[in-house]
Amino acid sequence: MTETEIHPFIDVRIEDYCKENVSKEPKHLEELDRKTHLHFVRPNMISGNWQGTFLRLISKMINPKNILEIGTFSGYSTICLAEGLQNGGVIHTIEKEEEYEDFLLENFAKYSNKNIKLHIGKALDIIMNIEEEFDLIFIDADKASYVQYYNICVEKLRKGGVIIADNILWYGKVGLNPMPQDKETQAINRFNQIITEDTRVENVIIPIRDGLMMGRKL
Repeated sequence: MTETEIHPFIDVRIEDYCKENVSKEPKHLEELDRKTHLHFVRPNMISGNWQGTFLRLISKMINPKNILEIGTFSGYSTICLAEGLQNGGVIHTIEKEEEYEDFLLENFAKYSNKNIKLHIGKALDIIMNIEEEFDLIFIDADKASYVQYYNICVEKLRKGGVIIADNILWYGKVGLNPMPQDKETQAINRFNQIITEDTRVENVIIPIRDGLMMGRKL
């Protein structure tokens, strides 16, 4: 999959310029990026330095006690988000693929000194059993479930807390007229509508890579 196919709505020259003018990727994340490209079939799913830096900065600004991440993949975004945790804070990260567990645990131990709690299984079930109230939530999992994730997560987000969802421009499909009828495109478009109409939240779309939706609970 080419960069144009992933992000068809932004000129690649603009993306290249943005990537050049961002903080240098830390050595440990550079190494994890290489491992991701060696071990995973779709390494383009990694957050990468551009998006990872954004997540790290947001986390450091919030200085959260509790973070929830839905969709761990290779753990790059997890480590970025964890950097902003308060002393004694924890990030709960959920990954459905059991075969990723050993890879993730090994790299969390190697590249982070934060309290990262990995959950393996179905996110909708796991979220319901986590009792914490969250300061920061990041959604980057199966797109067809985004509305369900949001409806559960917004209840677990503290007042003033921030929720971020990835891939909300979905290859530019959500902006097409007529809009494609595949379940992922329809679900993401519905998610975008729901969070925009939710009077409990103020929100904005940020066109980094495949698009981030960021909301703050009022």
